[in-house]
Amino acid sequence: MVTGSSSGIGAATARRLAGLGAGVLINSHSTGAEGERVAASLPDAVYVQADVSEAEGCAALVSAALERWGRIDILINNAGTTKVIPHHDLAAASPEVWRRILEVNVIGTWQMTTAAVDALRAGGAGCVINITSVAGVRCTGSSIPYAVSKAALNHMTALLANVLGPEVRVNAVAPGLVDTPWTADWDAIRHHVTSTAPMRRSAEPEDIAEACLGLVRSRHVTGQVLVVDGGMLLRQG
Repeated sequence: MVTGSSSGIGAATARRLAGLGAGVLINSHSTGAEGERVAASLPDAVYVQADVSEAEGCAALVSAALERWGRIDILINNAGTTKVIPHHDLAAASPEVWRRILEVNVIGTWQMTTAAVDALRAGGAGCVINITSVAGVRCTGSSIPYAVSKAALNHMTALLANVLGPEVRVNAVAPGLVDTPWTADWDAIRHHVTSTAPMRRSAEPEDIAEACLGLVRSRHVTGQVLVVDGGMLLRQG
């Protein structure tokens, strides 16, 4: 199961999992046509439109996966949202902005994981990967509410790993700047990354997908946050 997988990181991760022979559940909140296209391009996939911030949506995703395959082995919590707000603009980070970001990024991830946990446990080797951000590690990110939500996810990853082992491993991938539809117009940030980071480029969605597959394969790794930022944090002190 890959939430938020109609494009970008989610779609790239779904394709890599399908390439390993997995049946994949594709999901998005609103981009139904794109999600259907991704599912149709894979050998064994189904698309389900649902909002992970709603408990009913998470339950529907789990039910669809179990109906199709009878099991859930891997959950990639990729669905998320943000709002670009300069960190100094405290007034713009209204309670409404905070609520929506936390509802999707934090509560949605929690609800999706708890909805799937029984099925993940049943196989004895379940794997959960939360897509977080370097914004949850350092004082950066598209807004303060977004950064706080990703810091919360990093800590949630460790807490869940501590209680769900040995049947389920829980890890996180924390990307830096990734070239996705979300960041298409972030030219100033992209220039800073490409001129500063040791790898001299922003990430492609496939780079994050590859990190996810590495954690899927690493059967003795749990509770870890893997930063994938081309070394950018090395240049930020």
